[in-house]
Amino acid sequence: MHLSKLADTLIGSEIVKLGGEIRALQQQGANIYNFTVGDFDPSIFPIPSLLKEEIIKAYQNNYTNYPAAEGNLDLRASLVDYIQEFFNVDYATDEILVAGGGRPLIYAIFRTLLDKGDTVLYAVPSWNNNHYTHFVEGKHVLTPTDAATKFMPTAAGIAPYIKEANLLCLCSPQNPTGTTLSAEELKKICDLVVAENERRGEHQKPVYIMYDQMYSQLTFDAITHVHPVGVCPAVRPYTIYLDAISKSFAATGVRVGWAFGPSFIIAKMKAILTHLGAWAPMAEQKGTAVFLKNKDAIVSYIDSFKKEIAFSLDAIYKGLITLKQQGYAVDAIAPEAAIYLTIQFDLVGKITEQGVLLEIQSDVTSYLLKEAGLAIVPFSAFGANANSNWYRLSVGTCKKEDIDAMLHALGNALAKLQ
Repeated sequence: MHLSKLADTLIGSEIVKLGGEIRALQQQGANIYNFTVGDFDPSIFPIPSLLKEEIIKAYQNNYTNYPAAEGNLDLRASLVDYIQEFFNVDYATDEILVAGGGRPLIYAIFRTLLDKGDTVLYAVPSWNNNHYTHFVEGKHVLTPTDAATKFMPTAAGIAPYIKEANLLCLCSPQNPTGTTLSAEELKKICDLVVAENERRGEHQKPVYIMYDQMYSQLTFDAITHVHPVGVCPAVRPYTIYLDAISKSFAATGVRVGWAFGPSFIIAKMKAILTHLGAWAPMAEQKGTAVFLKNKDAIVSYIDSFKKEIAFSLDAIYKGLITLKQQGYAVDAIAPEAAIYLTIQFDLVGKITEQGVLLEIQSDVTSYLLKEAGLAIVPFSAFGANANSNWYRLSVGTCKKEDIDAMLHALGNALAKLQ
């Protein structure tokens, strides 16, 4: 069969694929501690009650027709207030575009800003930037990260490539790492973008920033969420934000996301999405519009939500550090935000109880799944090298009562290795 070049070369979501494999094992009766998919178990993390009530009310009031292509005005007006209240920046309704979650908006950003051969600059590991760059036949340029920078990009790492960049993809709090950009580092990055665009002048395509802040409300302890325009107002003409109720309000399946940025870019993104029909459903928009205007409901939900997530992340982190102190080849980076923990298993070269050598990192992943029932996502699924021994662990479906059992099973599995 002859298909398009895109169809023949596109790689499906590695995380969705892995999730399917895990579910298949569970259906066969395997006891799996599933920390793979960046989703929430609604029985553990339900959406805000006010949001649910208002969506139901909207359906009861027969809000089942097409929404406005750019998002209903009442929702965009609520977003104007929400963005000002929680991020201290002012955006007008014509600078906001609503869609069915973040993915259509990312696609629209790439299609709006990039031509074939344009350069996309992004760090690895990071979520899906490699795939969206492939969609537009862009040039991939990867900025270096490592454990020393908590796998976050730095201005020093970006600077050598900024002159060729057309789009810089940033995400903080970051998926998959659960770590964040500091105000100081983000300011340095934004200053690079502003200086580069001044150098290019009016007759060259600028370098833009796509800033994914899906986890903006989920920061812990002394960590404060920062964003480009907040630390560098001069970067506003070149910045497009992404946000949604998906992660900050555990509403992944409700499918209401938004982008905000320069109105002329937002208008072109809207034009693209009108052909895709990737709207957030009418009733969900109506419910979200009411919810986002209620600051007390937002703050109350977030406070409780964060405590539960932080408990699980901290418990697993401390358990892994205890295993490290016991001499096992594991490590972890202290959680800062989101629902993720960055962990390391340096087990290549170890021999199992059955005398099998763990030759490559995928052998390690399989061993952890088989012997400990631990299902986690390797950083290679986020664009990192296949030999990377770092992983993402997600607690969105984590039951607190399973944590000790998982750590015990993991400790037993590690003890069997030589």
